[in-house]
Amino acid sequence: MGLFDNAVPGGNITKPLMIALGALLVGKMLSGRSAEQPDEPAQPQTPAPTGTTASGDGGLLGGLGGLLDKLKDAGQGNVADSWVGTGQNQPINANDLGRAIGPQVIREIAQRTGLDEQELLKQLSTALPGIVDKLTPNGQVPQQHQVASAFNN
Repeated sequence: MGLFDNAVPGGNITKPLMIALGALLVGKMLSGRSAEQPDEPAQPQTPAPTGTTASGDGGLLGGLGGLLDKLKDAGQGNVADSWVGTGQNQPINANDLGRAIGPQVIREIAQRTGLDEQELLKQLSTALPGIVDKLTPNGQVPQQHQVASAFNN
C-alpha cells in the first residue's frame, strides 16, 4: 500500500486496518481477497449490513463524503475539514470518532477485521487524518471511484 505508507504514523498499514478503511470508504474493498489468507474465513462479496448504513459501493457510510458528513454532524466538522484542507491535520479522539461513525458500523467493522472495537477506534483515529489528507491532496474530496482506485494500487 505504498500510497498510504507515509499517511499513518509508524508507516505500513496492517491488514485489519486496511479492511476497516475499505469498509468505511470503498465498500467491497478487500472482500474478494480471502484466497490470500486461507486461515481467515472468506468475506462475503457484497457487504450488506442490515439497517441503513450500507451505501452500495460507497462504503458503510457512503464513502469518503459520507464519513466527512458523519463527522460534521457529530460536531467534528473542524477536525474533518483540517484533514481535507491543505493545513495541519487535527487529531480526533477515538471516542469522538466512535460516536460520529456510530456503534452499529463500528461493531460490523470490528467483526470483519477481528479487532476489538476499542482497538479499532484507536487505530482508525490515528490513521484517518493522514489517509483523508492523502486522498484529498488539493483540498477537494475525490469521486468515489478515485478513492477506490487508491486502495487498489
